[in-house]
Amino acid sequence: MLRGVAIAVLLLAAAGAGFFGYRYWTSSAATAMDAGPPARRPEFALKDLDGALQSISKWDGKVLLVNFWATWCEPCRREIPLLNELQTQYGTQGVQVIGIAIDDADEVRSFLESLKIGYPVLVGEQEAVDALAGFGAEMTVLPYTAFVGRDGRISVLHAGELKRDEATALIGKLL
Repeated sequence: MLRGVAIAVLLLAAAGAGFFGYRYWTSSAATAMDAGPPARRPEFALKDLDGALQSISKWDGKVLLVNFWATWCEPCRREIPLLNELQTQYGTQGVQVIGIAIDDADEVRSFLESLKIGYPVLVGEQEAVDALAGFGAEMTVLPYTAFVGRDGRISVLHAGELKRDEATALIGKLL
């Protein structure tokens, strides 16, 4: 009986790994939108960690990296130091990283006691999932980053963990 349960768990884990591996592989890391001119970023508002409602339009005129993440997502956690560095490196050139945690606000506050984030963090559960869908995400794959030009048009959607060379190249095209 125990062996059967172990085999079933192993098969489920292998199937899950295969699915997410396939999803990552087919996302081709950074996928430019090919269907005509890029769409405008969606309009939405989410609460910050102080509970104040913040509209995405607050950052109009800036190059945006809108990063959807969660405290329980290991690739998201690994990506945060890079996002901090990108904000520091490019912030004076008009780039703004915005973290959107698809999570419980108390969990995010607790998480941020151990890992500091140097850019605005907005939080929501279903509201954040709705904002993610507004960027064109067909599935909730985390991390998920939208690169938005100063004109508000979505330039690139990136499913999966960002790498420094990819991120700097994409930012360079928007500056």
